Amino acid sequence: MREVLIRALSGILYVALLLLAIFSLEHIYLVLFLIFGGLCLYEFLKLIGIRSLLPYLLLLVATAVFCYYKWSPNATLIFLALTITVNSYLIKNLIRPSQRYITVAQKYGYTVFYIIGGIVFTILLPSYRGEYTSYLVASVFALIWINDTFAFIVGKSIGKHKLLERISPKKTIEGFLGGLFFACVASVFIYQFTGLLSLSLWLTVAATTSIFGTLGDLIQSQLKRQAGVKDSGQLMPGHGGLYDRLDSILFASPFIYLFLIILEYVP
Repeated sequence: MREVLIRALSGILYVALLLLAIFSLEHIYLVLFLIFGGLCLYEFLKLIGIRSLLPYLLLLVATAVFCYYKWSPNATLIFLALTITVNSYLIKNLIRPSQRYITVAQKYGYTVFYIIGGIVFTILLPSYRGEYTSYLVASVFALIWINDTFAFIVGKSIGKHKLLERISPKKTIEGFLGGLFFACVASVFIYQFTGLLSLSLWLTVAATTSIFGTLGDLIQSQLKRQAGVKDSGQLMPGHGGLYDRLDSILFASPFIYLFLIILEYVP
């Protein structure tokens, strides 16, 4: 009972801090998520065995250039393309693992484009049109949480067919489809409540969030399995590390950002 209470309290604190920052000013959200991102980066570097201050400097530079100063739209698109390329390689490696030793260059590539890129595009999501829109990023986080919650409930209730057993034995195809379905249902209510995007665009965001969020969770599980650990950290009692909580949004946000800027101009 005590563990359940601690888990609930730490989860409530995390959600409250995040939503408070989102519905405040853009710069407050930027600062809070930069702090969250720095902690995720710390946990990720421990998993892959990098001990250096350079990744933290790169995180600060990338956040300043792309999120604070918003230096160049073209540079942002190039960074997005590189981020999605690296993430696509991680998806390939999830389905068909490489037996090769991961080089230092690869580790830094994952660090810069998978983790730092995920942080950058999560910060940029609410301002993809140029103007900060708190309800947009709050809705994306809500879709992540709804997907995760119902994937667990449906998988626990009726899940029989394993999704990727060698990586995550508890995840099932039924659970994945349940999370996807309820995220899409939630997107209909979000559309009616916010009026920010068209219904078809919200459904696309929900499907993208569910699919790539699940892939992000599986990729993190693969990294933890390779490192021989259960959780990425102990920052959130009952939940593990902050990277355990943000793995889905970090991986999904570049894809969501891409689909938003493309589909926004599709008639």
